[in-house]
Amino acid sequence: MADARSSEDESPDDERRVERPIDEEYDFEKFGPAEMDRMSPEEWESAFDPDSWITGPELLDRVEADLKGRIASRDVFAVLERLEEDAPALLAYSDEGYAIVYPDGTVEGEGTVLRDVKPSVALCSMDDYEVADPPADWSLPDPEEVPEGSGDLGNKMLQVVAFGLLAAGAIMIGGTVFGGGGNAGVVVLLLGVIFLVASVFLFLIVANARLSDRFRAEEYKNRLRSAGVRSAERPDFVPVEDGKIVPFEEGRERSE
Repeated sequence: MADARSSEDESPDDERRVERPIDEEYDFEKFGPAEMDRMSPEEWESAFDPDSWITGPELLDRVEADLKGRIASRDVFAVLERLEEDAPALLAYSDEGYAIVYPDGTVEGEGTVLRDVKPSVALCSMDDYEVADPPADWSLPDPEEVPEGSGDLGNKMLQVVAFGLLAAGAIMIGGTVFGGGGNAGVVVLLLGVIFLVASVFLFLIVANARLSDRFRAEEYKNRLRSAGVRSAERPDFVPVEDGKIVPFEEGRERSE
């Protein structure tokens, strides 16, 4: 009896949750992995009518265009390929995972790339989702073309200020040492020292910023190389050889 009452009590809540407009529960303009994990099977069926899903070559074309746009904006870090020799499919991979999208909407893979690709597949399968045309230069950059420093205006402005303080401090100290000046000279001398210390501090900030930029650029280059960007070799964990998909291994994540 207790189980029956519990079932009766929970059922209306579940029904009310499904009956609540999905558009109020989820923002499909910002639909992502977190929303997909939170969505129940009933909500998924309510939101995505199976009869209206886009599948086949059109789905692969839409997902490809959507992912190219997200890669261009650096929302997704991945190399993108079309697989045609074994069976039509879309392959996305990086140094931390991969995802294979099939024409029926099935997605298999592992790592962060799988997490990033799933929302694109879900959205592109909906007829009312408009896929923007990707830019011509959408792919990740060649590792050798990544600049080592940002060369931003802020660092240059700090350098100019530091040089100005250094020159002013040197003039003040030099004038006081060689020209005297009594009590006023002491004040000028202290100001000169303060200007010199401030200039050294600013130079250290600029040097640290440049070292940080160089370190980040080197890390980014290493990620690009590990992902096989502009290389004929894919990472070892990607189950694709000579354009053919290796049978899926048990234990890896699969999403359908």
